[in-house]
Amino acid sequence: MSHPDHFALFALPVRFALDESALEQAHKEVQSKVHPDRFASGSAAERRVAMQWAAQANEAYRTLKSPLARAAYLCERAGVPILAESNTAMPGIFLMQQLQWRESLDDARRDGDAPQLDELMATVHAERDRLINAIAGAIDGEHDHVAASALVRQLMFIDRFRDEVRDADEFLSRPREASA
Repeated sequence: MSHPDHFALFALPVRFALDESALEQAHKEVQSKVHPDRFASGSAAERRVAMQWAAQANEAYRTLKSPLARAAYLCERAGVPILAESNTAMPGIFLMQQLQWRESLDDARRDGDAPQLDELMATVHAERDRLINAIAGAIDGEHDHVAASALVRQLMFIDRFRDEVRDADEFLSRPREASA
């Protein structure tokens, strides 16, 4: 089975900026055509191919739905791999920001300060939105996948940190057991 381009599979334009409702609709249409249940009475080979196409459609959908995965996919599709494991160079200002955020998170955890976590999460979301807009400009506007790949690596850091803030907030929000 060949693996078609994710955008071609859903007949969507190859762009970072994506109409999410068009993606949802296209995914439903593709799934209705390739869902394994439609081939339940088919041969083993037909069922296997249907399963492969359904899996491909699900993988393509997950990739295109996520701004981070979509940006990485577009960069790699353009011949610019993200190389997140080997290329960890980041702008100094970004690293300083990460250190400040890390200190704020540590302080909020230590102090049990949920409002500080909320403020930190709002800051992280604003920076994430800024990065997503910058990625859109680099890919769709400037067709600069090298710049976009550097921004994708930053977005990976932001998303991991956002998860840590969310985990800390959930921990602080959990009801505490009374000491006996």
